[in-house]
Parts: sequence; structure tokens; C-alpha cells
Amino acid sequence: QVQLVESGGGLVQAGGSLRLSCAASGRAFSSSAMGWFRQATGKEREFVTSISWDPSRTDYFYYADSVKGRFTISRDNAKNTVTLQMNSLKPEDTAVYYCSASHIGRNYWGQGTQVTVSS
Repeated sequence: QVQLVESGGGLVQAGGSLRLSCAASGRAFSSSAMGWFRQATGKEREFVTSISWDPSRTDYFYYADSVKGRFTISRDNAKNTVTLQMNSLKPEDTAVYYCSASHIGRNYWGQGTQVTVSS
């Protein structure tokens, strides 16, 4: 079992940066694929980025086209944390951001953190 808690959301002007963190509990973290999703008001939840547990994979990092070159995902297995660095933010990045973990076919979600980008 994996429990996830996000932090770091807030209000930022367009062009600015935010750094989201996800703290995970449970022994499965180091063998879990981690990711970030987001859901804007009135829209479905969408994939943002993921990072595998296996650094030898060619798809160790994966990004949605909409965030490529602006967002960076990283993980620290010693601290059980996943970080999403978001740069050059746009108003269309406004959403609730959710941390996710995938382990042996099961998916886990955090409670979400709000990111609002003003124009």
C-alpha cells in the first residue's frame, strides 16, 4: 500500500514557476512508477508526466506534449518523494494536480493540490 500527500500548489502569474512535491509512505515506493495528473474544472483528469521505478528503461521519463520542455519530474527513493518542477506556466496549466503511484497493477492517488496560473 502507498499513501501519497501533495504539497506546493498555489497562485502564480503566467511565465512563473512552481514546484510540487509528493511525499509517499509505504515500502513499495522504490518499486512504484510515479506520476502526476491534473484535472481542470469541468474537464477530465489528464496525464502530465511519469517516472519509472527502473532507470534502465528507455521511457524512464514520459511527458505529455503540452508540458514537454517546461515541466520536469524527479524522484528521491531515499526520501520517498517525487517532485514536479513547473516552469513557464500558462493559464491553461490551471488545475488540481494529483500525484499517483502504480505498483503491481494497483494505482494510488493523493488528495490533490491546486495550481492556479493568472494571465
